[in-house]
Amino acid sequence: MTAPELAEALQFALDAAEAVRGTTSPNPPVGATILDADGRIAGVGSTAPLGGPHAEVRALAAAGERARGGTAVVTLEPCNHTGRTGPCAHALIDAGIATVHYAIADPNPVAGGGADTLRAAGITVHEGLGADAVAHGPLRAWLHRQRTGRPHVTWKYAAGLDGRSAAADGTSQWISGSDARSRVHDERSRLDAIVVGTGTVLADDPWLTARLPDGDLAPHQPLRVVVGFSDIPTDARVLDDSAPTLVLRTHDIDEVLAALTDHPDVLIEGGPRLAGAFLAAGRVDRVQAYIAPIVLGAGSAAVQDAGVATIAEALRFRRERIETVGADVLMTLVPERD
Repeated sequence: MTAPELAEALQFALDAAEAVRGTTSPNPPVGATILDADGRIAGVGSTAPLGGPHAEVRALAAAGERARGGTAVVTLEPCNHTGRTGPCAHALIDAGIATVHYAIADPNPVAGGGADTLRAAGITVHEGLGADAVAHGPLRAWLHRQRTGRPHVTWKYAAGLDGRSAAADGTSQWISGSDARSRVHDERSRLDAIVVGTGTVLADDPWLTARLPDGDLAPHQPLRVVVGFSDIPTDARVLDDSAPTLVLRTHDIDEVLAALTDHPDVLIEGGPRLAGAFLAAGRVDRVQAYIAPIVLGAGSAAVQDAGVATIAEALRFRRERIETVGADVLMTLVPERD
């Protein structure tokens, strides 16, 4: 199998995994590509929602008899256990696959071990193809939960050049431009949950839905989570039937995350106090900061009460990526502790 053929197969698997991110929890969003014996793409598959077939099984079904003697490229080590579905390692063996490339070993002790089963059946197995792209892409949140036992939390906010996320009168629509807002909706459509505080609901009455460019609701909607003790109106938009909603009467960040155990990819979109609480608790795993080319001059900052009293206590982050989104700059950062 040539390097270009494997690279193309990997990209198909990555795209398939990304397309189902947010819909497979608590299972990982995995992508798989089957190449026939001549190196041509024969089938592509991704993890179905809970209870449905895994990526390898769907890719094999698409490939049919062309899978025999071929190669499988998978973003995660094929599973080796029987749960709601059978083991993918055995499905690959039964289909006559000759070679398997997978990006990352399965860290779950129950599901892991598929590579050894494949080798024992005489299949050539290679680990590591596209590992970095997978770990920082569709499997990021799932792998984080496997390592830490808690969801992966991204804090997303928009601010002007002076770091303010609202004007002096409290208005904040719109700080970022239309391109940034479209990107946020696309990201929401791949999330497990969005978290805001009751203060944000009372002040802005957000809908917290993922919407398509034409304004229609996206096929997948994340769980909307409202945190805090203040009562919110019964007609608040976040309580409508457009998406599921969970109201948590707590200020304890770990209680919030414990309630979201089966929702590994979580976005914080609340106001500055909620962001500060997550930061102070050390529970922000990534920051997505949309910086708009405007100056507000007064108004609320993007974060409050993050537990920092002196410069020595500053929470420090390192750059993962910087890109332009329309007129705005998007900085993606991770804590230096990582």
